[in-house]
Amino acid sequence: MRFDYSRWKGPRPEDVEFVRQLMDIYRNLLLQTGGDADQALEWMEHFGAQYGFFNERFGIEDFKRLLEDSGEAERTPRGFQVTPKGEKRIRQDSLNEIFTSLQAGAAGDHRTPQAGAGGERLSETRGWRFGDDLANLDPLGSVSNAVKRGGVDDLSITEEDLSVHETEHASAAATVLMVDISHSMILYGEDRITPAKKIALALAELIKTRYPKDTLDVVLFGDDATQVPLKDLMKIQAGPYHTNTRAGLQMARRILESRKGVNKQIFMITDGKPSCIREGGRLYKNPFGLDPKIVNKTLEEAAYLRRKRITVTTFMLATDGPLLDFVRRLTELNHGRIYETDPHNLGAYVFRDFVRNRRKRLH
Repeated sequence: MRFDYSRWKGPRPEDVEFVRQLMDIYRNLLLQTGGDADQALEWMEHFGAQYGFFNERFGIEDFKRLLEDSGEAERTPRGFQVTPKGEKRIRQDSLNEIFTSLQAGAAGDHRTPQAGAGGERLSETRGWRFGDDLANLDPLGSVSNAVKRGGVDDLSITEEDLSVHETEHASAAATVLMVDISHSMILYGEDRITPAKKIALALAELIKTRYPKDTLDVVLFGDDATQVPLKDLMKIQAGPYHTNTRAGLQMARRILESRKGVNKQIFMITDGKPSCIREGGRLYKNPFGLDPKIVNKTLEEAAYLRRKRITVTTFMLATDGPLLDFVRRLTELNHGRIYETDPHNLGAYVFRDFVRNRRKRLH
């Protein structure tokens, strides 16, 4: 075999793999900057100069035009803005990344779900949609629809007449994803907020595309709890906050109480102990150790959630002994689950549990 070598002359815009890698870098920077396209492009230019991404043949301005041509970003009077298409692409990338780790057998002991609708066939039926398994076709219902439409004398079945049985997967489930945005999520140079953000984006894309009857809400908790619209997921950032776990659980409960259906669950991603609560409108805080008042109020909420049949699954990003003892106690009171994990395999845990939980009734 013969190899010919030549001097590398820098990036070439016609190189599809090179362009793909550039887009991957840009999208990851977009997550790091909370969806600020201008800031992400500034970092692209910086890294391009440092690592030779750009040269006189293909520079940052060429890359900006590429973004515009792809429809992922647009120029506005306020600078570059991410378009809905760009947001959807980031959700898709997050989903693909997590499912790749699932298929690769990342940490966790739950079954990886197979593609397709699956589940037990239910008595309820609905109109056929593209992609539905024909094994779930309701023959009598389909013929009945055709008769109602055209009569017996001129019987012909069209796509609009087809009826299929619902499966267990199609039953609605309600999920609240709680994300800790306290200062410890970015402490000591470790970025734990970006993996949590990717999970939120990926769950949103999964539900929009595969489980449209499900609901997903995102609650951020620091000094207080805040519900975040799905369209603002990329903007999630950690800040100089304490950890009000109780407020997050309370807001998640109120959201789920307004949702219909049996399967209601909370996924809580955190790396810190509860360090504050609200009392009479004032913030009571104690960042040193586990304060008995804060701990007990938080545990009371976990027990109340159990009575409401809302299960809390906690994904722990820290390994401190006292903190783990607290979360184990919370899990015991709620009859929930706890996973001790890290940002690199967090997505695999969350998605295994999400798909597993929506296939069964939570008691």
